[in-house]
Amino acid sequence: MNTGAPWPTAEQAEARVLEIQTKLHRWATDAPDCRFADLFNLVCDPAVLLVAWRRVRGNKGARTAGVDGQTVYYIQQRRGEGSFLVDLRADLKARRFSPLPVRERLIPKPGSGKLRMLGIPTVPAYCGVVQCLIWFAGRHASVPPPGRSTPGRVVRAATARH
Repeated sequence: MNTGAPWPTAEQAEARVLEIQTKLHRWATDAPDCRFADLFNLVCDPAVLLVAWRRVRGNKGARTAGVDGQTVYYIQQRRGEGSFLVDLRADLKARRFSPLPVRERLIPKPGSGKLRMLGIPTVPAYCGVVQCLIWFAGRHASVPPPGRSTPGRVVRAATARH
C-alpha cells in the first residue's frame, strides 16, 4: 500500500476494491485452506475505506446515530468526509481505534408481536471495521449456524482483543 499516495476518486476506489476482491476470491478458490493473515493493511487502504464510507452513507441507517450521537449527516457537515476518513485511517493504522458499544433498541419482528434487539453501531465503527470486514468475509464466509449471521460473527471477531 502506498501510504503517501493521494486518496482515490470514488470511481478509482471502486475499481481498486473490485481488483482486491477478485484477487482474494481467486486465492481463496485456489487454496481453500489458506488463511489470509494480513488483511489489516487492506482495511487501512484508502480505497477500501472510501468504498466502505460510501456504503455506510447510502445505507438507510445513516440517519440513525450510535452511542456517540453522530450521524453520517453530522460527520459530513461538521467534520467533513475527507478529514473523517483521514482521521479514521490514522487511528486504524496506529491501532488506536476501538469501536464504541452499540446502541441497543428493541424493534418488532415482522409477522409477530415479538421484539428483537437491534444494535446500532457508531458511524466510525460501522465504516472502519464492520463494513470492511463484512466486505472481506462476505464472499468467502462459511454458512453460519442457525441464529448466527456472518456479519454478527465478523463484528465479534473485529471487536475481540487478541
